[in-house]
Amino acid sequence: MTLLDSVRRDSARRESVRPDLGAAAAAALLVTAAVLVGRYVYTYDDLIVGWPPLLGRWGPHLGPGTPAAVLVAVAAVAYGPAVAARLPWRALLPSAWGVSMAWIWSLALIDGWRTGIAGRLTTRHEYLTVIDRWHDVPATLRDFTGHILIHSPDNWPAHVAGHPPAATLTFVLLDRIGLGGGGWAGVWCITVGASGCVAVLVTVRALAGERLARRAAPFLVLAPAAVWLGTSADAYFAAVAAWAVALLTLAVTGRSAWWAAGSGLLFGLTCYLSYGLTLFAVVAAAVLLLGRRGVRERPVLFLPLLAGAAVVPVAFTAVGFDWWEAYRLLVTRYYEGAAGVRPYGYWVWANLACTVLITGLATAAGLRRTGAVLVRRGDSGRQELRLAFLVAAGLLALLAADLSGMSKAETERIWLPFALWLLPSCAFLSHPRAWLAAQAVLALLLNHLVATGW
Repeated sequence: MTLLDSVRRDSARRESVRPDLGAAAAAALLVTAAVLVGRYVYTYDDLIVGWPPLLGRWGPHLGPGTPAAVLVAVAAVAYGPAVAARLPWRALLPSAWGVSMAWIWSLALIDGWRTGIAGRLTTRHEYLTVIDRWHDVPATLRDFTGHILIHSPDNWPAHVAGHPPAATLTFVLLDRIGLGGGGWAGVWCITVGASGCVAVLVTVRALAGERLARRAAPFLVLAPAAVWLGTSADAYFAAVAAWAVALLTLAVTGRSAWWAAGSGLLFGLTCYLSYGLTLFAVVAAAVLLLGRRGVRERPVLFLPLLAGAAVVPVAFTAVGFDWWEAYRLLVTRYYEGAAGVRPYGYWVWANLACTVLITGLATAAGLRRTGAVLVRRGDSGRQELRLAFLVAAGLLALLAADLSGMSKAETERIWLPFALWLLPSCAFLSHPRAWLAAQAVLALLLNHLVATGW
């Protein structure tokens, strides 16, 4: 780091917190507006959510996970920034994964084992309800598109129809190896989903330096998104997408070309877990741009990247599943259901209120600082500018999903993969403990006051 970069960094840290508080207040007002408009302008039959803008219902409660959640929150706020700054990097990554799991598990267990974890993926809309229809996997994949539309025979439940078959096939394979049932499915989603924060840390360190990655670590671990990372398969999708980006970053910053092959493989899998995650091409493009020097020096990286990316699509296509036809039918199914009723004019901005709830007020302030770094490029350090660019790419992908109209409600779950890439913006904040406390309080309030579920 140059002397000029150090001066700029210290100047940024001394910047008045008033604009940050203003950004947080604006975010809080957005959530308040979404709640009030959702409750008093629209009806349940308009929005089809119980506690707008969230899919859930008002239900204050305590549970067996409450003491653990409070303990994890207090410890992370009190010691998180200092530990993240001092712990050796090789120890920081598994520690972040472990604390993230502790945070997600404790929040989920506020609702108890059955309601909070084991029963989440067994409801009528979820993946585990169709496991017994996959006795012949190739035949089921060939016939998958025939059951997407609501009026088709034996139509798939909403979440099965709404995703490519790799999502359901994951739980079929878990069942085949003896890890069947909602409990193991929940363990899988939490364990894999919690690793997403590690993937983001690896990416930030490789592109923007270790200092900013360490500053971001506590916010990735203690994110309010943990309320939903413990209750849905989207946690698993988020981690796969995050590791695809992380491996691509390692490849373009000088590591082995095999990282590019692994990245391509995970990008291909990501597209067969969720149609909407094709938007991660935006984040991947940002990584390639930030790592363009490495790409120019080793253009051969594109060969293993593209080869890896072809594996999953070729495998599914060879069996007989047509991704494009399935997506076309999904769009029809989407508007046959709740999306045909839910008003775009409300959700196009209320979705952003959901984003505030999963990323927290600290991220709203962090995004303000991200914008300031991009606007004042000449006054910002190189590493800060690179991190801001990466965060902006994540935000751009999220906004594209929003404007598409294919994410009307339930974005507190659906947008978890994008949310992970907004959280590193908190590395720009001063007074990290205060902002971490705000994140923890929001998560605890949400999990104790609103009964979430789908």
